[in-house]
Amino acid sequence: MLFFDTHTHFDYLQQFTGEPISQLVENAKQAGVEKMLIVAVLARDFKTIQKMTALYPQHLYYGLGLHPLYIKEHSQADLLILEQALAQADDNATAVAEIGLERAIPDLLTDELWQKQCHFFECQLYLARQFALPVNIHSRKSHDQVFRFLKRISLPKYGVIHGFAGSYEQAKRFVDLGYKIGVGGTITYQRANKTRQAIAKLPLDALVLETDSPDMPVFGFQGQPNRPERIMNTFEALCELRGESADSIAEIIWHNSNELFGR
Repeated sequence: MLFFDTHTHFDYLQQFTGEPISQLVENAKQAGVEKMLIVAVLARDFKTIQKMTALYPQHLYYGLGLHPLYIKEHSQADLLILEQALAQADDNATAVAEIGLERAIPDLLTDELWQKQCHFFECQLYLARQFALPVNIHSRKSHDQVFRFLKRISLPKYGVIHGFAGSYEQAKRFVDLGYKIGVGGTITYQRANKTRQAIAKLPLDALVLETDSPDMPVFGFQGQPNRPERIMNTFEALCELRGESADSIAEIIWHNSNELFGR
């Protein structure tokens, strides 16, 4: 079985652990994680991510974007930097990511900052359209708001709702638009009943796997940095929720992931 971790902050994982990139990549490969997408959060990280990816172009892909959690730090100039970076990007740039909307932190919901979040999200969706790239979307407590943007701004390659934690009805609306659902460590927690039920019912061709490493730890590893190889824990939880065979699940999700973020 081969796996594609469709959402990692591999640069932050390396900084956090201090381990060589070669070791991190090898650890992932040993667990069958053949490919990983590294997503950006700040403009100053773009070059670091590009350099990391260039070391292992068969295994590492990247997305460039401006994360809503850092909306206070982003400037209009960063959008120009992003556009220029996408215009000059190599073949391993396969997404505009991580972008989206954040409504779980009250400090980011003042009128001014919410308008800024919406402005940056909209601008980056148009960049995804301009460069014909899929998106990887942060949508924390903002599914309804994100949906309205995605319905209004159609993209040629759609993308993923990352780290989905919501109901079947919310997920199905995104799937009906053409988007896939990012399945992460949330489903390894029995208490996440609503999300587990949603993932069990959605069509398999609408799902991809992700870790969000070093964030979103899987059950049993709370307090530790998450790692791409722990995608296996999420995969095992997914197999318990689904009726298909493990081989079929792995094959279809590998196909889904490559179709979207591979090259």
